[in-house]
Amino acid sequence: MMLSICTAQLNFVVGDMPGNAQKIIAAAHEAHAQGARLLLTPELAICGYAAEDLFLRPAFLAACDDAVKTVARETAGLNGLAIVLGHPQKLAAGDPAFSPCLNAASVLRHGQIEQTYAKRELPNYQVFDERRYFVAGQSPCVFEVQGVRVGVLICEDAWFPEPARAAASAGAQLLAVINASPFHLGKSAEREQTMRERVAETGLPLVYAHLVGGQDEVVFEGRSFALNADGSVAGRAPGFKEKLVFAHIRQAQAAIKIEAEVVPECSLEADLWDALVLGVRDYVGKNGFPGALLGLSGGIDSALVLAIAVDALGADKVRTVMMPSPYTADISWIDARDMAERMGVRHDETSIASQFEAFKAALAPHFAGRAEDTTEENLQARIRGMLLMALSNKFGAIVLTTGNKSELATGYCTLYGDMAGGFAPIKDVAKTRVFALARWRNAHDPYGTGANPIPERIITRPPSAELRPDQKDQDSLPAYEVLDAIVARYMENDEPIESIIAAGFERADVERVTRLIKLNEYKRRQAPVGVRVTRRSFGKDWRYPITSKFRA
Repeated sequence: MMLSICTAQLNFVVGDMPGNAQKIIAAAHEAHAQGARLLLTPELAICGYAAEDLFLRPAFLAACDDAVKTVARETAGLNGLAIVLGHPQKLAAGDPAFSPCLNAASVLRHGQIEQTYAKRELPNYQVFDERRYFVAGQSPCVFEVQGVRVGVLICEDAWFPEPARAAASAGAQLLAVINASPFHLGKSAEREQTMRERVAETGLPLVYAHLVGGQDEVVFEGRSFALNADGSVAGRAPGFKEKLVFAHIRQAQAAIKIEAEVVPECSLEADLWDALVLGVRDYVGKNGFPGALLGLSGGIDSALVLAIAVDALGADKVRTVMMPSPYTADISWIDARDMAERMGVRHDETSIASQFEAFKAALAPHFAGRAEDTTEENLQARIRGMLLMALSNKFGAIVLTTGNKSELATGYCTLYGDMAGGFAPIKDVAKTRVFALARWRNAHDPYGTGANPIPERIITRPPSAELRPDQKDQDSLPAYEVLDAIVARYMENDEPIESIIAAGFERADVERVTRLIKLNEYKRRQAPVGVRVTRRSFGKDWRYPITSKFRA
């Protein structure tokens, strides 16, 4: 006996229930035509993940319900095909100010909803806030398709032993886990290992159906997979791509064997690059921007953002602007022009010298008797931000900011200046990783947009904001190798200050960096969203008060 299962590793749009439904319907017809008799969709596929406070609106839930009915009706003629469909389901009416619902998976067959399973484990950590919207389920869901009894789990359920055990106790022979699990570096390996633990505990093979796509600051990498009962990888889909993935279940007596294509794992740098590209592409595309523009300074950060943007959108949808000030070195505009030519984008050069002098003249009566300081440095950044935003207003393209995680952590960035923009591609990428990624991209051309796009001098020259004569980043900050290590320990891993010092870091550096992290919370609250690629970003999973006396 053989059962063919199709995993719909698809990219959905939050709130586009009609479009999402049609995508699922098309997948169901193709899967059925290729012999599949079970179609798995990702968690909350009908509405996209995560819809956040839309879940509190009755009209949104009603539209989701209509879309589920549309999928059931439009697939009724696919004889023998069972569809596991992720969707929210409203509970009985209660307080009109709060619309509790279930994070559900319904089994659709012959146009009918046969069973509905409610997610039992509701995550409330990192980027998750599911207890705000959902009520936890309690009962397992097991259904039969072509002689195989399938137990349904939803994402977080499979990270705990009990839901899988309950499905096994209810007679499941195969676990089907539908998911919307956000990406961070190393997450794919963590998932496979955790699912291997569920397989070992239950003795059941497992199919893991995963979402792909970018949604605001989070990215879902797909890479759906299947494990045999011995924990071996029976199948693995490609990452960061839409794909209908087929797995064949062979049953001989009581034993079940899964056969599928196994795509090799990728390097961390390749995963990181794909995540950044997909995050930019989907934010720009799903929000309807015609393209993107950015200030190209001749420095490493803007160079990396340009390479990401071109890989994500194509050269014809990316525009760069070089805005030299009196402190801009010649090599900066030369290198910026060189890179723009390598990438094939429109590149403009607009000096800000006259605007800078005009602002200083206007402020001179107010600043009389005071020496120039960071005020004049920030003026240059704000002039550039104003020019970029004006171009955005006129032509509709979104401004991509070029700041990295190290700068955002320490406040080495200017409000309404280099922080001005609509999306921050490398917001969660530390400076040391920026350099590593630049070298990786120069050695690889994953999207066919051009090899070796970043001039070598951009990578090797000491980083500088070029806002005063002979300025270097390290005039104001510890060496990036030290800074990034402290940020990772303190911000990402919640290590105490004394523990970081005990690990060998200079007390002065640790005190300085952690103080800067605290002082600059107000800036981060006003920063644009950007792609989350680490276990903890300065986004939804960093929620600290601006006004606070506590640091360690």
